[in-house]
Amino acid sequence: MRLTTRTNLASRVLMFCGVNAGRTVRSAEIAATCNASENHLAQVIHQLQHNGFVRTLRGRGGGLSLARAPEAISMGAVFRVFEAGLPFAECFSAESNTCPLTESCRLRSFIARAVEAFYHEMDMVTLDDLIRGNCGLHSLLAMEERLMQPNCPATDGADQPMAAIPAA
Repeated sequence: MRLTTRTNLASRVLMFCGVNAGRTVRSAEIAATCNASENHLAQVIHQLQHNGFVRTLRGRGGGLSLARAPEAISMGAVFRVFEAGLPFAECFSAESNTCPLTESCRLRSFIARAVEAFYHEMDMVTLDDLIRGNCGLHSLLAMEERLMQPNCPATDGADQPMAAIPAA
């Protein structure tokens, strides 16, 4: 399984906004920091805004910020917005399926269950899980030193250990 570039960029945008909470960020800042095309990023930001993950402000002093608290943004929901319209395999697309095995193939049901398990796991991950205590991420994305996480030295990029994630 491979995530699309749009899903990857959406995750970067949200992490950038989350690290810089309390500040309106510009798409040019995100593009430069996250090594992304401004044009492609604009499309992703529009989709994030349309789905209520970020709010945008046009004009002088404009930019974007999170529309919800980081703990209220499920990465599974974000991934579904950007991945749901794309069939995982040819047999999942009624319009373009040319596989002669579809009627008898059992692989499709196993793939469908595996994809759903992936989304179920991602539903349990919030943006807050990705950014809180992640000193390395903060050192890469924080636009101002004052936005560094508490207990994250401004010069040290080492991550704080993440709490163990319980098995499902």
